[in-house]
Amino acid sequence: MAQKQSTEIKGKGGKRAGAGRPKGTPNKTTTELKELILGALSDVGGRKYLAKQAIEKPVAFMAMLGRVLPMTVAGSNPDGSITVNIKHF
Repeated sequence: MAQKQSTEIKGKGGKRAGAGRPKGTPNKTTTELKELILGALSDVGGRKYLAKQAIEKPVAFMAMLGRVLPMTVAGSNPDGSITVNIKHF
């Protein structure tokens, strides 16, 4: 009869004090990729380039904008609401 093998490896994995990256520490690969992208943006004109893309490729620009804006918006009113003022010219 075959013995049942344990899938548990003692001393490996799981939550241990000091294991893994400390909470809040950015992923090194993500940080490096962000630096590369921002460097490339600077090389092609930065803000002026993005403004040109917003006009020429609005769908792609809005998709990018959706990724960089915060998911939750809170106003500065005491209850967190947002006041919108519309001016007619």
